[in-house]
Amino acid sequence: MKRRLPEMPVVLDARVVAGSGGGPDKTILNSPRFLTGAGYRMICAYMHPPADPGFEQLRSRAATLQAPLVSVVDRGPWDCSVIASLLNVCRRERVRIWHGHDYKSNALGLLLARFWPMRLVTTLHGWVKETRRTPLYYKIDELCLPRYEAVISVSPDLYDRSLACGVAPERCVLIENGIDIGQYARRRPLAEAKRLLGQPADRLVLGAVGRLSAEKGFDLLIRAVHRLLQVGLDLALMIAGEGDEAPRLRQLIDELGVADRVRLLGYSADPRAVYEALDVFVLSSLREGLPNVLLEAMATAVPVVATRIAGVPRLVEDGTNGLLVEPGNGEELTQAITRLAGDAGLRQRLGQAGRRTIEERYDFARRMQKIANLYDRLLVC
Repeated sequence: MKRRLPEMPVVLDARVVAGSGGGPDKTILNSPRFLTGAGYRMICAYMHPPADPGFEQLRSRAATLQAPLVSVVDRGPWDCSVIASLLNVCRRERVRIWHGHDYKSNALGLLLARFWPMRLVTTLHGWVKETRRTPLYYKIDELCLPRYEAVISVSPDLYDRSLACGVAPERCVLIENGIDIGQYARRRPLAEAKRLLGQPADRLVLGAVGRLSAEKGFDLLIRAVHRLLQVGLDLALMIAGEGDEAPRLRQLIDELGVADRVRLLGYSADPRAVYEALDVFVLSSLREGLPNVLLEAMATAVPVVATRIAGVPRLVEDGTNGLLVEPGNGEELTQAITRLAGDAGLRQRLGQAGRRTIEERYDFARRMQKIANLYDRLLVC
């Protein structure tokens, strides 16, 4: 008789999403293929509004990354069918570890563990988009987090926040985001990449990638570019992303008269072509955790200007592998861009140092091994 091999423990990563997702989804959907080698089978369960076209973009991305994806239609806070759907998934797949990624999945994990035994893990990615409901979300997390067996934070400020919420120190873990350094490496020369995006080779090209939301500070960046154009610099700005701030940003671009130099590229399933065309990547955010886009740009050897927020100063050392400015300070942002615009040698040095930083400290494979080690400890307890 053929001996049956033991089944790999199943991890269910759960998250609420609207539209095409954000930075955390890059991490989640990229994780299953790395965990398989560590002995775990991972499933991604996404709660999303019905008929959301953005979810199809996520589904396509998951297929490309070979990430098993479960669609859970979520009609709002009072939709109890979400509970039944997720419980069925847990039972059918015999889930051993529930891994939440936001306030709702954290609350649901506690509830579902009463009906199906699972170890409880969550990752704090940071509440960057403030709405009238954000205080409620914070409160739910404050109630849930102390009851989780492991709380992973992607930046030191979130680690401190988990402690402040009452999580026992032995359950708090700092595991910063990572990047697949094989995926994010330059494939074509800068001049060729610029040409493919319609930019002259000799023009300084700035860029940003992210959700078009107020907390990203893209209006500050657009105003900085306007000031630099007024003093005669030959430059352009490309912003890849979609979001509810798009109409306001388009209006600002028209008001400043910079439509010929500032482009909103819309959603990009694969922003690598954008990174490769940049002389400088700019993170102008007012709030962040540890943004994947900054890691991606640095991995592509693009010199970066970034705001001094959350986990960013642990990644970017001012003057060594990038430049740091105060969040919300348009003058500092303009000065930092000006400094890089006038010094090609500095751009090259910072870009190369940024790539080394990612290779040495933010490799995705190493990050996922830390996650697997955490799962190992939970399952032997």
